[in-house]
Amino acid sequence: MSVPAWVAPMLAVDDGGRLPVGEAWAYEYKFDGYRAALRVGVGGDTVLTSRNGLDFTGEFRALVGAAEVGRDLVLDGEIVVWRDGRADFELLQERRGRFRKGKSVEEFPVRFLAFDLLAFGGTSSLDLPYDERRRLLLDLPLPDDRVAVVPALSGPVEDLLDRAAAEGYEGLVAKRRDSRYLPGKRSDDWRKHPFTRTAEVVVCGWHPGRGSFAGVVGGLVLGAYDPASGDLVHVGDVGTGFDTRERARLRDRLAGLERATPPFPVPPADRGARWVEPVLVGEVRFRHRTRGAGRLRGTSWRGLRDDRTPDEVIMPSKPAETRVTVRVGDRTLKLSNLDKTLYPDGFTKGEVIDYYSRVAPFLLPHLRGRPVTFLRFPEGVGGENFFQRNAGEGAPDWLTTVVLPSDASGTVEHALVDGLPALVWAANLAALELHVPQWTVDDVRLPDRLVFDLDPGPDTTVVECCRVAERLHAELTADGLVPVAKTSGSKGLQVYAGIRTADPMAPTAYAKAIAGKFTAATPRQVTATMAKAQRKGKVFIDWSQNNPAKTTVAPYSLRGRAEPTASTPVTWDEVHACRDPEDLVFTADDVLDRVAEHGDLFAAVAGRTALP
Repeated sequence: MSVPAWVAPMLAVDDGGRLPVGEAWAYEYKFDGYRAALRVGVGGDTVLTSRNGLDFTGEFRALVGAAEVGRDLVLDGEIVVWRDGRADFELLQERRGRFRKGKSVEEFPVRFLAFDLLAFGGTSSLDLPYDERRRLLLDLPLPDDRVAVVPALSGPVEDLLDRAAAEGYEGLVAKRRDSRYLPGKRSDDWRKHPFTRTAEVVVCGWHPGRGSFAGVVGGLVLGAYDPASGDLVHVGDVGTGFDTRERARLRDRLAGLERATPPFPVPPADRGARWVEPVLVGEVRFRHRTRGAGRLRGTSWRGLRDDRTPDEVIMPSKPAETRVTVRVGDRTLKLSNLDKTLYPDGFTKGEVIDYYSRVAPFLLPHLRGRPVTFLRFPEGVGGENFFQRNAGEGAPDWLTTVVLPSDASGTVEHALVDGLPALVWAANLAALELHVPQWTVDDVRLPDRLVFDLDPGPDTTVVECCRVAERLHAELTADGLVPVAKTSGSKGLQVYAGIRTADPMAPTAYAKAIAGKFTAATPRQVTATMAKAQRKGKVFIDWSQNNPAKTTVAPYSLRGRAEPTASTPVTWDEVHACRDPEDLVFTADDVLDRVAEHGDLFAAVAGRTALP
C-alpha cells in the first residue's frame, strides 16, 4: 500500500478559560471524536492513523475512498459518529464496543472532519501559514460528505461562543493565522476552549458494584503521570456516567489485568479496590481539578480511549504560588497554603474553600444571623483541632460580629457568617466544621428550631437511626410540625423542625418528653440516657441539643472525618429507603451534585410552627 508518511499531530494548549481575541486569530468548532490523520495515495489507497500512531483503517473502513482526489494527501482531523446533525461521542464509544465484538456497525455513520492539510501532491504544507493551508484544504475536490472540512470562523468571540454552545459543539479552538504546523508539539499557537471539561486518565483499579450493579464495575480508580517525578499518581475516582452494558464491558476488560498491589508508588487509602495493570486509558468529564493535588472532582465516565497510551496521560504542572489575593464579592482576601492537605484522602484547603464557595447559596441562609462556632483543623484531620467561638484578633475589620454573654467568661465576640466573603475567610482558617445554635441574634437564646440528634450506639448504624427518624416524623407531623432530616456528616442523623415559642426551655422539654416516650415503648432499640454504657445496640435520642447554650453542626457543613463528608439534608424517601450505612454518606462532591439537582432540601426549616 502506497500512502504518504504519517505526521504526528500538532496539539493545542488549554486557554485557561480566556479565549484569545483579535484579527490574528481564526476559530474552529471543537468536535467530540477520535483525532486521526487520513492518508491517501495517488491510486486511492487509504490509511487512517490515530493520534498515537495506531492503525484505525480496519475499524473505520467506511471512510476508505472518501478522500480519493487523484493525488496523494494527508489530512488532519477528527473521526466522529454523525447523528441528527452533530457529532455524538457516546455513539462513537458504542460503535467501538460493537466493532470489538465483531458486530455490525452500519447503523453508526462515521465522518472524517478535516481541519488541516499537511501534504498534497507530494509536497509538504507544514511550513505554510495556517491561512494558506486552509485555502488549499478548501480547494480540495472531495468526492462526498463522508469527509467534510471544519469551517474556520471569524467575528466577535462572544458571538462565536454563544453560537457554538447553542449548536451543541464541544467548544472552540483558536489558531494563529500565521502559525506553522508543528508535528507532535503542543503549542500556544493553538488554544482550545472546551465547554465541557474533560481529562484523559489511566485506569488503575475498580470497585465492585453493589445493589443493582452487583457483579459488574461500580466505579474506577484513576491515575495520571506526574511530569516532575514521572510517577503514576492517584487523581480521583469515577462512579457515574456508565450504563449497564459499559459496566459489564469494563468488568470483562479488567478481568485479565488484575494485580495484587496498587500501581501507585504512593497508594491511596482505598478500601475494597481491586487493582489492575495501568495499561488502559479512559476519558472523564469533571467539574474542576484541585489546584494542589490535581484531583478530579465531580467526575463522570465518557469511555475508554484505545487511541491513547498511558504515557500520554500527564497531569498539569502544579502552580508554584501558595499565597494568593482574591476578590470575593466586595472584599479582598488573602488565601494561603491552598495546596495543604486537610483530609487523609488528599482533599486540600483549596478544595475546602472551593466547596464552601459553591455551596454558599444553600448554606448561608442557615448561618445568617446565628453566631458561628468554628471547629478548626489547622494541621488537617488527624492533627490538633479546637473549637473557636471568639472571632479572634486576626479577624478582618469588615467581618460582622456580635458580643453575647457567656457563662464561662462574661462575653464572647462571635463571628456572623452573613455572606460569601466571611465564609471564604473562615474556610481559609481551616474551619472545616461550622456549628450554630437553634436561635438567631434577633431573639437571643429563644429557639426557632427544634432538633433531635440521633446518635447510633455500638452495634448500630444510621440505618437504625432512620427507623427512629421515621417514628419522629409521624410524631412531629401529628403535632402540626414540619420535620426535615439531615445526616450529621458523621455516623448519625438529625431531625429538625421550624418552631415558634416564647419559652427558651420549651423545646428541650418537648424533645425530652418524646425521647422518653420512645424509650418506654422500645427500650431495646432506643435510649434517652446520655451514659455511653446504656447505648450498646441502641439509638441515643439526644434531646439536650435544644438547650439554648448548645450548638449543632450546620447543614452543608463539612466534618472532620477521614473523607470530606458533609452534614447533608435528605428527603424522607431517602430515609425510608436506607438499608445500608453507605446509603446516607455524602462527600463534598456529592453535596454539590445534590444541590444542583434538588436545591435546598433544608429550606422548610425556615417555616415557623407553634410548638405544642
